[in-house]
Amino acid sequence: MPRFAANLSMMYQEHAFLDRFAAAAKDGFEGVEFLFPYDFDKAEIRARLDDAGLRQALFNAPPGDWAAGERGIASLPGREEEFRRGIATALEYAQVLGNTRVHVMAGLLPADADRARHHATYVSNVAHAAREAAGAGITIVLEPINTRDMPGFFLTHQAQAHAVCKEVGAPNVKVQFDLYHAQIMEGDLSVKLKQYVGAGGVGHVQVAGVPDRHEPDEGELNYPHLFALMDALGYDGWVGCEYRPRAGTSEGLGWLKRWRESQR
Repeated sequence: MPRFAANLSMMYQEHAFLDRFAAAAKDGFEGVEFLFPYDFDKAEIRARLDDAGLRQALFNAPPGDWAAGERGIASLPGREEEFRRGIATALEYAQVLGNTRVHVMAGLLPADADRARHHATYVSNVAHAAREAAGAGITIVLEPINTRDMPGFFLTHQAQAHAVCKEVGAPNVKVQFDLYHAQIMEGDLSVKLKQYVGAGGVGHVQVAGVPDRHEPDEGELNYPHLFALMDALGYDGWVGCEYRPRAGTSEGLGWLKRWRESQR
């Protein structure tokens, strides 16, 4: 059965961030993920994980100036040293928090960008991140993001992300398959899961309802089918619940209860 991780950046916003760990555990989650840990002390986050009996599944490397609208710097020429410092910081946190997946955001491209130059920068930076992460047993994951939510994002399609992984050529670089983004950009998710999970190229999965990014129990996608398919394909990684609850987080978890009951 898929291992579900609550995304504490979107879920449990009824609570202060450090209180969300206990709330997720109370609802039966075994793992958590979130965007960034860097506003908090590593030891304090680890204490919250341990107190709640949770495992850290994933977080993102520093993305540049998030408040100013940056969404990653891995593909931005001239930001290489900042990127390397960010990777070092992310790995320090990961070694304390215990997660084996760190997401590296590609970044936004201006309309007149030299895409080949950005691509070369991206591949070089991802290769550096992979080398640094390998010694710690950490996998770098790359996530295609839809252009409706994030116009101008460098990485948008599954095939593009897997091609970058192949070009980098490191065994600890994989794709973060967010079914919400993939449905918006390209669809055909059952076929793509078979293609990429079966080949071992998927390092993390995320879910949300389409089109509104609420609980995975409404809209275009048949999640019980997709969860069963992941099981059949042998996917044993985390499934991050990166959605915005329609109302209260705990009140909206009927989908998870129904899935678990169906597996007994």
